[in-house]
Amino acid sequence: MFLVALVVLGALAVPLSGGRLGALADLRLRRPLAIFAALGLAVLGVGLPGLPDGARSLLLVAAYPVGAVFLAANWRVPGVPLVAVGAGLNLLAIAANGGVMPASPDALAAAGLPVGGPGFRNSDALADPRLAFLGDVFAIPASWPLSNVFSVGDVLIGAGLVWGMLRVCGSRLVPRWAGNPGAPPPGPL
Repeated sequence: MFLVALVVLGALAVPLSGGRLGALADLRLRRPLAIFAALGLAVLGVGLPGLPDGARSLLLVAAYPVGAVFLAANWRVPGVPLVAVGAGLNLLAIAANGGVMPASPDALAAAGLPVGGPGFRNSDALADPRLAFLGDVFAIPASWPLSNVFSVGDVLIGAGLVWGMLRVCGSRLVPRWAGNPGAPPPGPL
């Protein structure tokens, strides 16, 4: 939900900052089926009833390389490299912990989410997490809408999506020379 909220806020910022949301429709993405397949694997891993925990973990981890096909094919699209770094950090944390994103017990408590319990959770407090600093260590408080926990990787994914959307849509929030290494920055203000 954290990422959805960021993208919605970014989309609201586009017209308010002189951009044109219609520019997203003009964007020609390569290998779009790969991102849908990756999302499908993740949804199956979390939501398919009766699936053993090991299979759930495998589906969640497998979603990342499938998504990487989409990211590699669209590397030059603004924001995609930052999304890829964030996804890579999330994959490191999840793969190092057997297919579960390690979550900070303090972050879970702040978000009003249960710690532990029966059944599979794709993000949970683990007894001895590896790479815990890459896990869900941040929280949207329980008193706020969309309360949840999120990771450094999620922040980078969200920043890449929003920056890319603002850049593609021509928002004044992103300078025209940003992301164009050949163009010099503007002179003194």
